Amino acid sequence: MKRKIDVSVSTDPLKDLQSIVDYAKFMQDKADMLHCDIMDGVFVENQKFDEFMVKNINESSLIMLDVHLMVDEPKNIVENYIKAGANILTVHYEAFKNKADVLDTLKYIRSNSCLAGISFKPNTTVSEIANYVYSADVVLVMAVEPGASGQKLQKNVYEKIAQLSKFREANKLNFKIEVDGGVNEQNCKLLSEFGADILVSGNYVYSSSDKELAIKKLKCLK
Repeated sequence: MKRKIDVSVSTDPLKDLQSIVDYAKFMQDKADMLHCDIMDGVFVENQKFDEFMVKNINESSLIMLDVHLMVDEPKNIVENYIKAGANILTVHYEAFKNKADVLDTLKYIRSNSCLAGISFKPNTTVSEIANYVYSADVVLVMAVEPGASGQKLQKNVYEKIAQLSKFREANKLNFKIEVDGGVNEQNCKLLSEFGADILVSGNYVYSSSDKELAIKKLKCLK
């Protein structure tokens, strides 16, 4: 049976709040989610947007909000994004100095009627984050270094997806595998075949003259 792929279009190529709100409205009947990239200038070099962006999008559109916190010590601010309207709230494993806080943060997100996600960088192994996926609804695999749009997908991502897919099946878990970075029509089918459920697209969809067609290609519908 053919697997269903969801597409989460990223805010990252856009430079200002009004453009993002307009993009969210345009995409709400085309993409499955809007991937809201939040950067603090500490965990990643760039600094971009905050919970007020999420709140504005939530108040202006109907699209599901897939919020990706690329911030240091996210346990201190997840409540702000839950209140702002995040539907999925993803934190980075590497952003926690005390790894005990990772599990507590995932549980807190879930307890507030929000889907909890855990993400990890290209140099982090699946075995390092395996104990946390039991408390996650989404596992976000970074196929590039977080913080900069337009990078090429790193090839080791396929093996990581395969490992997660096997782990999920072996432990009868239901988390979704999401992939962020360098996703396009050339690699989307292979990503899906290895086990990805959600594909994040920034530049590929944004730069396409026919964005709806680009999304269909990522879903392997065209």
